[in-house]
Amino acid sequence: MGLKAIRDKKWFGILTNIYVLVLTAFVIWMAFFDTNSLLIHMELRKEIKKLEKTQEFLKEEIAKDKEIIEQLSDPKELEKFARENYYLKKKNEEIYLIEYEDSIKLKENE
Repeated sequence: MGLKAIRDKKWFGILTNIYVLVLTAFVIWMAFFDTNSLLIHMELRKEIKKLEKTQEFLKEEIAKDKEIIEQLSDPKELEKFARENYYLKKKNEEIYLIEYEDSIKLKENE
């Protein structure tokens, strides 16, 4: 099978068409070498999905914080929160911290 026989084939005529060659070169360039290539687009899509997940998480956290703020607008709830989390007390009041055996063992292991 010589060069002349290959040139007579139909597929050879299609592949050597100038439009097919230019289109193939363009597609390869856009897919791999361009600054806006498909590979970069795929990486950016992954990053967008990751950021959207982070955004959803932060929206949930904001909703939780808003609920806490609404609860703390009541003076009794604010006092309860301060006593439980910051161990605040009123004048002439004593605070006793009760530790269970389980919590003492965990502190000793650390």
